[in-house]
Amino acid sequence: MSETDGGARAARLIRNESTTEIPVHLLFRDDPDPVAVPLRPAVVTKAQVERATTKTPNRPAPARTPRRPAPSVDPDLEERSCRALPGALGVFGGAVGAAGAAAAVGWAGALPRIMTDLAGIDGYAGAGFGPAQWAALAGSGALALFGVGGLARGRTGGAWVLTRFGRYRGSVRRAGLLWLNPLLVRRRVDLRLRHWRSEPMPAVDTNGEALRVVVLVAWRIKDTARATLGTEDHETYLRECVEAGLARVLSRLPAVVGDRDAPVLRNAEALGDLLTRRLAEDAAPVGIEVFSAQPTRIEYEPEVAAAMRRRRIAALDARRRDTVLTSVVDSVEDTVTRLTARGLVDLDDYERKLLVKDLTVAFYTGRGE
Repeated sequence: MSETDGGARAARLIRNESTTEIPVHLLFRDDPDPVAVPLRPAVVTKAQVERATTKTPNRPAPARTPRRPAPSVDPDLEERSCRALPGALGVFGGAVGAAGAAAAVGWAGALPRIMTDLAGIDGYAGAGFGPAQWAALAGSGALALFGVGGLARGRTGGAWVLTRFGRYRGSVRRAGLLWLNPLLVRRRVDLRLRHWRSEPMPAVDTNGEALRVVVLVAWRIKDTARATLGTEDHETYLRECVEAGLARVLSRLPAVVGDRDAPVLRNAEALGDLLTRRLAEDAAPVGIEVFSAQPTRIEYEPEVAAAMRRRRIAALDARRRDTVLTSVVDSVEDTVTRLTARGLVDLDDYERKLLVKDLTVAFYTGRGE
């Protein structure tokens, strides 16, 4: 059948190694009135959806950067208030117990002669220590010890952390004379705002230069239960967090760079803010509130400081030489231009070179001195 039969056209195909079979008449259509093909919505089968959503076993999943685990303590360990009675009740109980013990001893007739004379008891021999006398003496003594033993002095800016048999029972933040259960173990905690200045701690910048840094930290205890029971020693924990946070922060920034817009360790405000955020995140789980962590001194190690000093002096000397040389060249150019423009001298190329050379040496020598 020929190409003109029935208006049909043979399908010409483009074939090569990198493409599939593409009908040429779809690329170069020369029909005057192409037949409009209605568009239909694509029908997606269930198998296609499953293939698209199923992970290919041969393709490994993208590796994720492991996040640093945040420090944590017992989630049930949280500060709560403990009941504390006024200290006057403990004093009253101790006085009543002491009076009862004295009465029991007097009942048994064991008071000294001088005490009976003062009490106005003449010729009283006493009933002796029987079960009743011993019970009265024991009860009065226990009341006196219980009343006096529970007295505690609460200070402004301090708190008591109370435990019994290793279990946390509560905290008391009241000030003044208080009465606490004497069967509870007490731990005094300082709630005042405190400053801690570190010793020179070793660190390195992003270029590996050895540094010594002194940090001033302003902090206080926010949760007495976590600060006391959540860690063995909260002050030691804070010092270790400062050293670890300092190593992480300083290792990301260089001490000195050539670009003035780049962040460096000289920017104390930005460095302090970054260190404060890091330290606050690490100290918050143990009940410590960090307000500021500011490096007060950043210096190189002695062996590195000498090399950096020589490098800085060389850079300053090179900068000074470049400035002086630029100024000398401008002065020589201006002098030669004025001499020739005013017609004071008529120089050829050789004489001009000699004049420029002599003026450059003279001006440079004078500027150098």
